[in-house]
Amino acid sequence: MNEDRSRNDRPLRPIPEPEGLRDHWYDRVLTRLGLKPRESIRHDLEDALAETVEDPDFSPQERAMLKNVLGFHRIRVDDAMVPRADIVAVSDDTALGELLHLFRTAGHSRLPVYGETLDDPKGMVHIRDFLDFIAKHADPGNGAAAEDPGKHSLPNLGQVDFSIPLASAEILRPVLFVPRSMPAIDLLVRMQATRTHMALVIDEYGGTDGLVSIEDLVEMVVGDIEDEHDDATEMMIVTAADGSFIADARASLDEVKESLGVDLQYEERAEDIDTIGGFIVTIAGRVPARNELILGPGNLEFEILDADPRRVKRVRIFRREFNGRTTVDNGQPASVESGSSESSAAR
Repeated sequence: MNEDRSRNDRPLRPIPEPEGLRDHWYDRVLTRLGLKPRESIRHDLEDALAETVEDPDFSPQERAMLKNVLGFHRIRVDDAMVPRADIVAVSDDTALGELLHLFRTAGHSRLPVYGETLDDPKGMVHIRDFLDFIAKHADPGNGAAAEDPGKHSLPNLGQVDFSIPLASAEILRPVLFVPRSMPAIDLLVRMQATRTHMALVIDEYGGTDGLVSIEDLVEMVVGDIEDEHDDATEMMIVTAADGSFIADARASLDEVKESLGVDLQYEERAEDIDTIGGFIVTIAGRVPARNELILGPGNLEFEILDADPRRVKRVRIFRREFNGRTTVDNGQPASVESGSSESSAAR
């Protein structure tokens, strides 16, 4: 969710169409035969882009981007938002020194600000406003610059009181509040009109449900955007030396399918679930503890590498043989933690 990022080395993925909105093949045949009226020019363009014949006038990236543009009207705010658990926010009573450290470690140029809890939002703080505050208070202000505009004194950071709370600095900006059901294109237009690049997603009770930035919306069309400070080697799912897979719990079920060749989206329990962490919590019926082993569908087994009381963070994925012995892809037995009582009992 970093702003002002640029990177082109990832393949662009089309926006997945919500279930029930895909045209059946026979509907397209009837439309082409003139037995069924066309619904719109949009459908004509989607049909043309769906053709399997390679068109030298369009690269694969252009074709995917055009599909995303045409499908953008079906995307809602909750399809693009950052969930509440992943929001990096700061309290309004945080000292400016702590805010400086948070900006350095968070990697974001905008941070939401809250009062007592995240359900009490106060606005957002932009790093440019923060730097402007520091520069203004570090100005020696000895009057020499006023008498001689060509003469500039070096700033004195010792004059800046980094112990004062953020609320006293008066550098907060407003944010938008939107429901998760709002069409993403409507939010994008609203952000452009108000020149506000951050919105908090509010649930039916007025609590904070998530966060969406203008970049999150743009990425739904152009694909992932990353800047020079992002870790280019970071991947959501990597293959370990023993043949197992180490996955960030935020990895989507599409990424799991791409890496493991296993489609979990068609599991009955995977309805309305987007991530592998959510899938594991669903099949376990609770949030598993660290080092716990959870039996998955088919021959999959999940070892929880990192978790807190609210969510799973990292997981190792094994393939299990049906003879009762747990193995990974290379056929070697997988290590089992002694505290994994649930999986042991299952065997």
